[in-house]
Amino acid sequence: MTLFLIVIIAVLAFEFINGFHDTANSIATVVSTKVLTPRQAVMMAATVDLAGALIMGTSVAMTIGAGLVDVSVITMPAVLCALLGAIFWNLFTWWLGLPSSSSHALIGGLCGAAVASAHCDWSVLHWSDVDAAGNIIGIWPKVIMPMLIAPCIGFGVAVIVMSILYIVLKRVRPRFINMIFGKLQIVSAAWMGFSHGSNDAQKGMGIVTLALCTATTSGLFDDLPSWLSFLRTPEMKVHTWVILLCGITMAAGTAMGGWRIIKTMGHKMVKLQPINGFAAETSAACVIVAATHFGVPLSTTHVISTSIMGVGAVKRFSAVKWGIVGRIVWAWVLTLPITCLVGFGLMRLAHVLFTF
Repeated sequence: MTLFLIVIIAVLAFEFINGFHDTANSIATVVSTKVLTPRQAVMMAATVDLAGALIMGTSVAMTIGAGLVDVSVITMPAVLCALLGAIFWNLFTWWLGLPSSSSHALIGGLCGAAVASAHCDWSVLHWSDVDAAGNIIGIWPKVIMPMLIAPCIGFGVAVIVMSILYIVLKRVRPRFINMIFGKLQIVSAAWMGFSHGSNDAQKGMGIVTLALCTATTSGLFDDLPSWLSFLRTPEMKVHTWVILLCGITMAAGTAMGGWRIIKTMGHKMVKLQPINGFAAETSAACVIVAATHFGVPLSTTHVISTSIMGVGAVKRFSAVKWGIVGRIVWAWVLTLPITCLVGFGLMRLAHVLFTF
C-alpha cells in the first residue's frame, strides 16, 4: 500500500510539473503581445485548463492506460519508474527553457519500464493493434504518426489562417487590427488553454487508472476497509474522482507559470503581434481538440510551437529564429528515446535492488 501511495504522489507531481512546464502552450503568445499581463494570463490558463480536463472525456486516458503496453506486465514499481523518467525529462528541459513534450516523456518512460518489467520482451509494447471494441490502438498510430504529422498540420493550418487574415485585412489600419485582435486573442488563448487541459490532464488520469487497476488485480486492495472501496478498479475505467484530482493538480501547476519556456516561445522564437498570436492559438487549439476527440495523446507543445513558426514564416521567413527552432526540434526528437532509457534503467535497477 505504501508503494501505491508513492505512485499516486508521483502522478500528482507529474501533473503539477506538466502544468507549469506547459503553461507556455496557452499563454506565451498572449503575454508576448502584451494583451494580458503574465499574472492575468496564468490565472486564465489555469481556469480553462481545469475546464478542459473536466469536460472533454477520457479517451486519451484510456489510450495511455491500456492502449500502448500490455497491462499484465505492469507493476507498481514499473508505473513509478515511468513517472520518474517523465518527471526527470520535464524538469531538465524546463531548466533549459526548451518546450518539450510531457506526453511523450510519460509514454517513453512507460514503454521503457514495461520492457524492463517483462525482462526485455519487446512484444509487450503494442505497436499497432485493434482492441475488442474495434478501435485502432498502439504506439505507431497513436504516438509516432501523430508526432510526425501533427506539427506539420499545426504549421500548415497556421500558415493558411495567417495568410487569409493578411489578405482580408491588408487595407485595414494596423492600429485597428491590433485593437480588434488584442481582444480576440484573449478568446483564442482561452481556447488554447482549454484544449491543453482536455488532452494533457488525461495522461495523469490514465496512469492513475493503470495503477488502480494493477493494485486491484494483484490483490493489494483485497483487505481494504469499506470506506476505501472506491479505490477498487477491476477494469480500465476512469473514475470521476480521478478526473477531478488530476484536473485540479494540473491547473495548480499551470497557475505557477513556466516562465523559462514562456520566454523561449513568446519572445525568442518569433516576434508576434496580436493577430499572429490569434492565428497561432486558434490553429493549434483546433488540431489539439480534434486529437482529443479521437483519443490521441498529442503533444500540445509540438502543435503550438509549429503554429507559432507558421505564422512567423508567413510574416517573413527570416522572422523565425531557426537556430532556436533547431534546439527545440532536437528536444522533441530525443524525448521518447531518452525517457524510454531512463524508465528502462530505473526498472532494471529496481530489479537488482529488490525482489518484486
